[in-house]
Amino acid sequence: MKDVQFGELPFLKYDHAVESYAYSADGTSFAVALSDGKIHVYATSNWERMWILSGHCDRVSSIVYSPNGDRFVSGSYDSTVRVWDVVAGDCLNIFIGHTGNIYRIAYSPRGNVIASRDRNEIALWDAESGICVRKLAGYGVYSAAYSPQGDQIVTGCSDKEVRLWDVETGECRQTMTGHTDAVKKVLYSPKGDYIATASYDNTVRLWNVESGSSRMVSNHHRGAVMNLKYSPKRSQVASCSQDSTIQLWDALTGVHCLALTGHSGCVNQISYSPQENQLASCGDDNTVRLWDVESGTCLHVMTGHTNIVNDVAFSPQGDQIASVSWDKIVRIWNVSTGECRHILIGHSDGVRVVTYSGQGNQVASSGLDGSVRLWNVETGDCQHILTGHSGDTRRIVYAPNGNQIASVSDDTTIRLWDIKTGVCTHIFFGHQSYVARVVYSPQGYQVASAGYYDKTVRIWDIESGECRHTLVGHQQYIHAVAYSPRGDLIASWSDVGEARLWNVATGECIWNLSHDGSTPSANNVLSHPFVWMPPDADSFITGDGRGFVKRWDVTKDGDQYRVHMHWRSTIGQLTFEDACVQGVQGLNDLHRRLLKQRGATGEPSVPLREAGKKAMTMASVISNLKSSSSNTEALNLSLTSPAVSIMSHSEQTEQAMNARTIEN
Repeated sequence: MKDVQFGELPFLKYDHAVESYAYSADGTSFAVALSDGKIHVYATSNWERMWILSGHCDRVSSIVYSPNGDRFVSGSYDSTVRVWDVVAGDCLNIFIGHTGNIYRIAYSPRGNVIASRDRNEIALWDAESGICVRKLAGYGVYSAAYSPQGDQIVTGCSDKEVRLWDVETGECRQTMTGHTDAVKKVLYSPKGDYIATASYDNTVRLWNVESGSSRMVSNHHRGAVMNLKYSPKRSQVASCSQDSTIQLWDALTGVHCLALTGHSGCVNQISYSPQENQLASCGDDNTVRLWDVESGTCLHVMTGHTNIVNDVAFSPQGDQIASVSWDKIVRIWNVSTGECRHILIGHSDGVRVVTYSGQGNQVASSGLDGSVRLWNVETGDCQHILTGHSGDTRRIVYAPNGNQIASVSDDTTIRLWDIKTGVCTHIFFGHQSYVARVVYSPQGYQVASAGYYDKTVRIWDIESGECRHTLVGHQQYIHAVAYSPRGDLIASWSDVGEARLWNVATGECIWNLSHDGSTPSANNVLSHPFVWMPPDADSFITGDGRGFVKRWDVTKDGDQYRVHMHWRSTIGQLTFEDACVQGVQGLNDLHRRLLKQRGATGEPSVPLREAGKKAMTMASVISNLKSSSSNTEALNLSLTSPAVSIMSHSEQTEQAMNARTIEN
């Protein structure tokens, strides 16, 4: 380690692939297993090589030290397990009995038993005599782990199941199901009361050892984010995705709260209940689902639609849900029972959008037939059919006072309608392509529209019908537009993540974000949603085609606006601007220097020599975050435990050559 500077670590270079490596428990010894069957052992005090151990005649796939560190054991593709003396470098024992490649080995917590696994079974060996005391049936074992007490072994298998074994008797105590693909990694909690599993179904599950019940703990999307919604109190954000999941986030910190799983296809839209305790969702699986946001329980699965469900909305009272589908039908559902109250028939083609009036006594729907229909939710009668558009009606929105509806269409126009009479009061012309979105200003004096192909945003005066501003600057096709809660800013964004903020008074662009690199499908344009936060804070949330959810803050200094990212959800991480470590406990010297290197301010409150005795918490960092308008580099702070190794190099190589799911 001599002459090594901060940020630089020594490296060991070999002529053959590294298959496995391990530290001894006290950190004084380090062993590396190679594909040529040799094992290199180093003293970590000076990184001098102590031994090159030969004996295996094929790649060494796994290596692990005994609990007291005086021995280590290795497993190989030559089907043998070898026990080595760390000090002398001698091979103390060879365990023979496997008939296939050995992928993993492990010591029991007391060090008296060694477990080794091939693809079809797990063998338990007496560490001193080398006698095989028991074999556990395989089921295509991918991963295995001892409980902290050493009395149980858990296995993850290719048949999608997690099995709990009694070490003493060899009996399978419990079979836990829930994953939909092979289980590739298993891990006990320190107390042994929970088991974490990772699967090829792209989920992580946490299992209660006593009951065998599980819950999903994956905390990110693995597909494009389709829509975002704030809870009514603005404390939580929900996101839905092409990956068939709904994720719930803390709006202030970005901390992941829950993952809602159950849909079997893309989730297209979500809607919070006014009471904030429930969430409705709809998707490509033709269903509407109702969720409890506290527990993540699916309360109702509402079936009846015969095609993709495009939109869903809660009534203002929270007692009803409206949904629309490509099956041309509007349905009204009872929230308490999950039963369909009304089937509203009238559209001659697929229905795209549904929305409730402010009073909740009416729903409006629109779609491919170009019409807007207003329905009485009590009787199910159609009150008005608003016709005039000559193309697909893409969006409808009620005015803040509830007396008017605005609609936009492929015919390049925006129309305003009187909801009492059904009469069209204004037609706005100007866009050169279909209009993707329309939105009222918070005061209701203006509407803003987004032209998809012409890449412009237009601001219209409702009384005069005049176009006040034409906002030009987008390089990508514009998908949507939204006013800030105060009405002084407009956000517009494209279907590949390009976003801009505009000053409503001047029409000036104050900020822009380049596109995220995703490619929209001609048949399934991504929404890349955008929602503003409450009126007392100019902040907004965005979602993109790579599955990220981000919060941005807008600050004003005189006449100038600045925008910076507050947090970003990633695979188990958050990204913050300007972290402050003042008063944070548990930072060792390396962590402190890394944080300072990334621009963190302040000093830990405890001496560094005591830092290792105290646990650093994410809350302690989050509580000290401060807003900043600088463009400093973002700092990644992990919310979860470090990622676990999923598969050895040997197994990855074999996986590339064989089918992933192995038959028994």
